[in-house]
Amino acid sequence: MSNWSLYLQRTSQLLRDNSAKVLRMQGADDPSRIPRTLFSFNSKADIQQFATGCDADIGGTSSVHFDLDESPENASIGKLATAKFWGEMRLGVRTGLEGKLRGGYAGFRNKTRPTLFGNMVEDVSNHRYLALRLRVSGDPRTHNSYFANIQTDGPISTDLWQHRLYFQRNDNAWEDLYIPFDNFVRTNSGELSEDQIKMYREKVRSIGISLLGGNSGSSGKYELGIDSIRIVNDEDVIHSPNEKSEDLQRRREFTPAPDEHLP
Repeated sequence: MSNWSLYLQRTSQLLRDNSAKVLRMQGADDPSRIPRTLFSFNSKADIQQFATGCDADIGGTSSVHFDLDESPENASIGKLATAKFWGEMRLGVRTGLEGKLRGGYAGFRNKTRPTLFGNMVEDVSNHRYLALRLRVSGDPRTHNSYFANIQTDGPISTDLWQHRLYFQRNDNAWEDLYIPFDNFVRTNSGELSEDQIKMYREKVRSIGISLLGGNSGSSGKYELGIDSIRIVNDEDVIHSPNEKSEDLQRRREFTPAPDEHLP
C-alpha cells in the first residue's frame, strides 16, 4: 500500500472515530468496550509502520533489527507471518564516550501517522488493559529487561509511560500479556518522574517495546516475536493479568529512553 493510500485510509478512520464520539456524546451509543486491535504485525506493510532505534544511534554498540518472520512457530497461532525484534544487547560504548553515557538499549514503536486533520491518535480510555501477544527467545539473561512504552499527547511531550514485561513462558512459545493501563509509570529522560500523574489515555500517540539491558546489566543476543497489540477489558482476559507492581528504580546516570531517539 502506498503512503498516499495509507494517508487517506487513516483520514477516513479518523473521521469515522470522531463521528462515533459525537454520537456517544448525544446519548445515541454507549462507549465501546469490545476488544480492539491497535496494531498487527503480519505483513511487510505492517512492519513498515514501525521505527527502531538503539544505543548505537548515540555512541553505544548494540544492534537492532525488525523483520517479518515467516518461521514455523507462527502456525501455533494460525498466522503465516509475525514480526521479529532482534539483535545483540551490548553494554559498552564507543571509545571516548566512557562515563558520558550508558549503553544497553534497543526499541521499536509505531511511526507518526499523519492525516488530513493532524496526526492519528488512539483513545484507550474505555479499556482497562494493553494486551500484547509475544514470543520471547534469545539469551535468557535478556528476558527480564523488556518494557512496554506508551507516549501520549499530554502536556509534556517527552513523558514516556513504562511497564516491565513479565513473561510466564521460556520455551519460545507465544503468550498473551495483559497490562493494566493504571499500572504504567511515568518516566522522563530515562528516569522515574517524581510526580506520578494519571496517563492521558484519550490520546495515545505511540506504543512500543524496549529492551533496557543497561538498567539490569543484561547483555546477549535478544529476540522477541510480536503478533499484535490490542486493548481489552476484564471479560476478555484469558488468564491472570500481568499485575506485578512496577519496580523501575530512580536512575542517577544518564539512561536515554529508546523512544527519544527513534525517527
